Amino acid sequence: MKISVIIPVYNAEKYVSQAVESALQFNEVHEVILIEDQSPDNALQVCHQLAQKYSKVHVYQHPDKGNHGAGPTRNLGIEKSTGDFIAFLDADDYYLPNRFDAERELFKNPEVEGIYGALGVHYYSEKAKEQYYPLFKDKLTTVYQRCNPKDVFPGQLYMLGSFGLFSIDALTIRKSALVNKVKTLFKSSLRLHQDTEFLFRLSFYLDLFPGILDKAVAMRGVHENNRITQIDSKKIKPATSRVLLWKEVDDWATTEATMPDHIKLHIKRMYRSFQIANASFLKKWKMIITYLVSDYASIRKGIYNINFRKELF
Repeated sequence: MKISVIIPVYNAEKYVSQAVESALQFNEVHEVILIEDQSPDNALQVCHQLAQKYSKVHVYQHPDKGNHGAGPTRNLGIEKSTGDFIAFLDADDYYLPNRFDAERELFKNPEVEGIYGALGVHYYSEKAKEQYYPLFKDKLTTVYQRCNPKDVFPGQLYMLGSFGLFSIDALTIRKSALVNKVKTLFKSSLRLHQDTEFLFRLSFYLDLFPGILDKAVAMRGVHENNRITQIDSKKIKPATSRVLLWKEVDDWATTEATMPDHIKLHIKRMYRSFQIANASFLKKWKMIITYLVSDYASIRKGIYNINFRKELF
């Protein structure tokens, strides 16, 4: 196995060394690709120091040396990668010693196109724990039961919290499958939730298999300045960001010829529900009434999603 580990770097001078060294502990890691995204701190200098210290570490920036967000930054890392497999790691997170235990065995089967595992939580300070514990607690981010690859995509859509989640930090992808089957990589149109949208499409196009689900293979590092837990540079509200996410998912589903109509309809309902949730009071009730009229038959049967029910009642 030759694994390329892609690390987008933004405002992470304190943490990126730990991330890099956690990846370099594995013989299977062929290279660590750092894409510096115009950090406001000294992260670029730290990246260059790591590249001088470790021959497997390579540093890149966007051609205009600007800030493009995590999605385009990961795309550039994929473009620069030379390994047979792709793994991702945020610059303030880190791998555990069991990170690639499942991959060593499962990727011997050429039909395995991707493997996902469980992500744990590490709080870098008591202040960070106090601030973000209600969001992350001490729970694993994981899929709760081992399932067939064909069930991963519908599981994320239909089973909501009962299916669970998997994180990009605990995902490894066969590069040939990614390049040949996934039409678009990370969306540059999303500043937040671009990894969630990517994982939806990835699980639709590729056969993703469960790895280690009952214990962490990587750790989410939580601190006061996490990009994932703060509003981004454009000040997008969390509710608005979810609308933008589901708009992208809906746009993709609408144009995907191989997607069943009932799944397209479910995605459209999800998009509508988040639009309603984010609307002003008058606009919200106008949308609710429109939804009741346009989808009355399904509502009579109880076939409408939990987000709409929460908003209505």
